[in-house]
Amino acid sequence: MHEKTLAELSQALRSKAISSVELTQHYLKRIEQFDGALNSYITVTPELALEQARTADARIAAGDAGPLTGIALAHKDLFCTQGVRTSCGSKMLDNFIAPYESTVTQRFIDAGTVMLGKTNMDEFAMGSSNESSFYGPVRNPWNSEHVPGGSSGGSAAAVAARLCAAATGTDTGGSIRQPAGFTALTGLKPTYGRVSRWGMIAYASSLDQGGPMARNAEDCALLLQAMAGFDPKDSTSVDAPVPDYSASLNDSLKGLRIGLPKEYFSAGLDSATAAAIETAVQQFQALGAEIKEISLPNAELAIPAYYVIAPAEASSNLSRFDGVRFGYRCDNPADLTDLYTRSRGEGFGAEVKRRILVGTYALSAGYYDAYYLKAQKIRRLIKNDFMAAYEQVDAILCPTSPTPAFRIGEKIDDPVSLYLTDIYTITANLAGVPGIALPAGFANGLPIGMQLLGPYFSEARLLNIAHQYQQHTDWHTRAPAGY
Repeated sequence: MHEKTLAELSQALRSKAISSVELTQHYLKRIEQFDGALNSYITVTPELALEQARTADARIAAGDAGPLTGIALAHKDLFCTQGVRTSCGSKMLDNFIAPYESTVTQRFIDAGTVMLGKTNMDEFAMGSSNESSFYGPVRNPWNSEHVPGGSSGGSAAAVAARLCAAATGTDTGGSIRQPAGFTALTGLKPTYGRVSRWGMIAYASSLDQGGPMARNAEDCALLLQAMAGFDPKDSTSVDAPVPDYSASLNDSLKGLRIGLPKEYFSAGLDSATAAAIETAVQQFQALGAEIKEISLPNAELAIPAYYVIAPAEASSNLSRFDGVRFGYRCDNPADLTDLYTRSRGEGFGAEVKRRILVGTYALSAGYYDAYYLKAQKIRRLIKNDFMAAYEQVDAILCPTSPTPAFRIGEKIDDPVSLYLTDIYTITANLAGVPGIALPAGFANGLPIGMQLLGPYFSEARLLNIAHQYQQHTDWHTRAPAGY
């Protein structure tokens, strides 16, 4: 059963070839068998999953089933799930049982899905390798000595190892697309505002966006259909019609204009990755697309701008975790100052502390104009670059990361080197445009990812382009040995 895609499982459930309870039990056994080596789950919820599976089977029997009814999913552990621990990968929230359901997970419940558990992640979504979790690093199923990417690395590893049919992720600077690229998955970061952030524990509020991670574009279309849409509880949610994402998957690519940003193919790009992208370009040309070189002249400023804006917002968002209202509290505090200081000092990990300090500094009196305000001006320039590019092309094609997945521990002591792995993904978050990552090849047994970026609310077009590519390639069908 685990070899089937989400779309194939959906068909099997509705035709009653399998039941949701059988499917759920199958995945729970696989989690028990394989996750000890991967560490992709923080919390597994077998009793809840089987209860939801029985409800799904009843809906199917009653003829009340949708495409996702009975499908077993995993959710990144920053989506609040009522009655289930929501740790955000942090000691600070290790004992936090969410009292309410996030909009995204509630929409999946309404669609009749089953939640197998909550997946591991970099602490508070801060990281590019999934090594900063309080619960330990996640391992890449393609090679356990390598990282799966971050911060949605637990979701990526779980889907790649077939420990769930698909999973949710969030993308603040590439945290869906980069791990998807590292594990041969398809992952979509929607337009900012397309998916509600209500009930997502915030890292950087103007950048965070939830999205699907699955085996192929067809599965992502089914998942996004359930996730997308206006939410009055989220003030940044966009009130715009949600198209049928599956309806246009088979549209022709003839006449499609694809741009290659020359700044993304510089000396820092791994040669095997460059070669894989070149092969993909030839495939798109064969499908009728027109390829054109374009320029995103301010792309090189994305990393420094991002690492001012995101930590600044994080320093504000994480100020609520003070040991008083909820979350971790230190033992026997001497006074209120000691309570605050030790609770935050003991509850947060090193990477979170680093970003809080950077963000607090950037926002402090005397430095706001020099750092934060200037970073916001750069952000506008980057957005303008994208808008100018989309006057020439329909989509932009580029790598998701400079290299395939690196080794665990290789960059953990060099934060700047680690930050640079996001160099190709961050611009989309700063501009707020959607992007989809998909597998484009392999090098030394490790997947190579590429991404397509489109104008605002072009998710249906991006899914169509990715689906057509996947109809003529087989990278997305490959599974890691042993799983």
